[in-house]
Parts: sequence; structure tokens; C-alpha cells
Amino acid sequence: MLTLAADIEVLARFGRALADPIRCRILLALRQAPAHPADLADTLEISRTRLSNHLACLRDCGLVVAVPVGRRTRYELADDRLGHALDDLRVAVLAVEADKTCVEADEKGCC
Repeated sequence: MLTLAADIEVLARFGRALADPIRCRILLALRQAPAHPADLADTLEISRTRLSNHLACLRDCGLVVAVPVGRRTRYELADDRLGHALDDLRVAVLAVEADKTCVEADEKGCC
């Protein structure tokens, strides 16, 4: 059983991972299928160095794993449930976005 502190740490790690648009794009790409870094860099149109830094962050957060495949390394989500969590989170945020209750949201840049 996780403690409240452990729950908070897990959510904070997930939040750090999602805080960067490139990391979000990587997670969404890996949600579709595992991939090699060179293929991910080409798909996302970013440099391999930049991709490597973001993959390191996602590994440190425990969200992706590196799987050796011969002389190459393939990346995939650490757990299939992460793909479902990403889908659920995206749908929930879109639902909230469509139902803004703050009348000043556009003016204040909030919500």
C-alpha cells in the first residue's frame, strides 16, 4: 500500500514528465507502438540529442523503459496502463475544456 507521500511523489513525477510538450509527444508516440530513438527523432522532427535528453527524463520518471534489441535500443511505455492513463487524462481535460465555468477564463488566461 502506498503512503500519501509516495502517492504525491508518483503524481509529481508524472506531472514533470507531462510538463514539456516534447515529452508529451514522445509518450503519445510510444502509446501507439514501441520505437527506436532514431525513428522517434525522425517522426517528431527533433534532433537525436534533444530526444535523448527527454528520453532520459522519462526513464528517470519511470514512465518509459529501454529494451535492448540486438545492438539497438527500443523504447516503450514502462506499463501498458500508462497508455490508458494518458488517454483518460486527455479525455478528461478535453471534457473540462469544453465545459469552462469561469466566465473570465479567456481574459485572465486561467482555467
